[in-house]
Amino acid sequence: MGDQQRLRLLFRLSEGAACVTELAEAERETLPTISQRLRVLRSEDLVKRKREGKHIRYALADDHVRELIAAVFAHARESKHS
Repeated sequence: MGDQQRLRLLFRLSEGAACVTELAEAERETLPTISQRLRVLRSEDLVKRKREGKHIRYALADDHVRELIAAVFAHARESKHS
């Protein structure tokens, strides 16, 4: 959770599932870079993947991860206003 780029990916995925191409475009990163970050997140059981035709879509692993991401960003917003 300490890596800002991986945290941003988790935040994007908290808004809904996405494929690597969509994430790469949104983050303005290369496909290999996004794939590597997703591999790390999968190894930590923070994201899951599901094949849909030719595409693999990534999503948060479960509601616990979604709640954790929401709490992290809520805390960051509160810290800015303190």
